[in-house]
Amino acid sequence: MSKKGLGVLFSVLVGVSVLVAGCGSGNQAAQTNQAAQTNQAAQTNQASAAEPKKEVTLKIGAAPVPHAEILEFIKPKLKEQGINLEVVILDDEGQLNPALKDNQIDANFFQHVPYLDSVKTEKGFDFAVAAKVHVEPIGFYSDKWKSKDELKEGAKIGIPNNPSNEFRALTLLQEQGLIKLRDGLTTYEATPKDIVENPKKLEFVEAEAATLPRALPDLDGAIINTNVVLEAKIDPNSALFREGGNSPYANVITVRKGDENRDEIKKLDAALTTPEVKKFIEDKYGVAVVPAF
Repeated sequence: MSKKGLGVLFSVLVGVSVLVAGCGSGNQAAQTNQAAQTNQAAQTNQASAAEPKKEVTLKIGAAPVPHAEILEFIKPKLKEQGINLEVVILDDEGQLNPALKDNQIDANFFQHVPYLDSVKTEKGFDFAVAAKVHVEPIGFYSDKWKSKDELKEGAKIGIPNNPSNEFRALTLLQEQGLIKLRDGLTTYEATPKDIVENPKKLEFVEAEAATLPRALPDLDGAIINTNVVLEAKIDPNSALFREGGNSPYANVITVRKGDENRDEIKKLDAALTTPEVKKFIEDKYGVAVVPAF
């Protein structure tokens, strides 16, 4: 072979070597880059796993019984979803709506819609109803009589003095045939002045709902909200008569308008309306509290 041929062959071999080396170098770089990315992703995932989930505190103002007890029951379930449920009980339940308006709490759980409707315009509450939870059938209780038929002429009957529950009490007495209200009542408001028939000439004592159990010894009977009955340690089965299961007075979760779409509120609503909560209510309260879902 000539010197010229050897030179060409040498040039070709050198070129191939450089090409192979270049390919090997590029492949190694790609592998190195891929390994670095995998390692970085692993470290990121490890860091994310090490970081605790951010917990959100949800403050709910509630009546003590049964509202707060129901909320306490669902606390563990919400905890699993990253929500720390804080139950706030105020001495005066009448302050639960102002507290919600003033952003002191995220929601409240103590009232039914007719009550809310009766106060929201006057007080300027811009609220929304998130979930219906239960009905507390209002009932007639007496320390003196065992049947409504024993009520004498002129008997003194205690009734709640807030508009919606007063209407509710008078409607219950009408359903029992003891009085008749005037036609045309289109709101959840009525007083004894709206009675057009009162065969037994019943005398009505209007009082704060919470005071009615203490007033029973001085009355022939009183229509009392079930949560008040439970707080007073009165047996709800001792009612001479009570509302039926079709009552429109379901107790609700109330929030500031717009907050019903918050993720935490939706999770609260879902947790309150499960078969487990339904069973808890039925087992714990019997006829005194009826699930509304």
